[in-house]
Amino acid sequence: MPFKKVSHVIFDMDGLIIESESAYDRVVSEIGAPFGSPYTTDIKIKILGTPEPDTAKIAIQEMGLPYTVDEFLEIYRAKVKEQLQHPPLMPGAKRLVQHLHKHNIPIAVATSSAQDAMELKTQDHQNLFTLFHHIVCGSTDPDVKNGKPAPDIFLVCASRFPDKPQPEQCLVLEDAPNGAQGAITAGMQAVLVPDSGVPEERRKPATLIINSLEDFKPELFGLPAFD
Repeated sequence: MPFKKVSHVIFDMDGLIIESESAYDRVVSEIGAPFGSPYTTDIKIKILGTPEPDTAKIAIQEMGLPYTVDEFLEIYRAKVKEQLQHPPLMPGAKRLVQHLHKHNIPIAVATSSAQDAMELKTQDHQNLFTLFHHIVCGSTDPDVKNGKPAPDIFLVCASRFPDKPQPEQCLVLEDAPNGAQGAITAGMQAVLVPDSGVPEERRKPATLIINSLEDFKPELFGLPAFD
């Protein structure tokens, strides 16, 4: 086995379980459009995986927007609510979550989304999301002091499993370099499923890089293989 054996798995949500990144791209692009401020790939990569206040700060600074953080978030949240009510699942997500649950592998979600946004985006997929032991929402959880790429959300998420695993017992699945970096800083292994636009140097912190959850082999980390 080329990687360390784990006992618990922590999933990101946006861009990994549900296909929401294209909608987020539209939202930030629409906010910048009236000011001629393009939402470039570089800015997107800085924002990917961050909690909402950090998203606002980065967008305002990088795009030169004439908003306070609160003003940006008011517009942002309204557009998110409008555009992210029925996102589809990402390829391979349902199969993997159901497989791990079936084999009694403890699983949880660590998302930078706020609680209300998480509930909105998952309403069509409750049969899947109820399989997770718990969900930590980084933008609204008081125990998450710093957003990704800080390790806080992953350490909080691990601590809420009943058996409180050590970081090295946890595997994190992420689509964002910020998330993968946070997981590695937390002392966990990180599988990165990046967007094709993520440059090579931003992929480096990850333990393993795959193109899709359909390519994930649980047995590489000592987890039950697919039947």
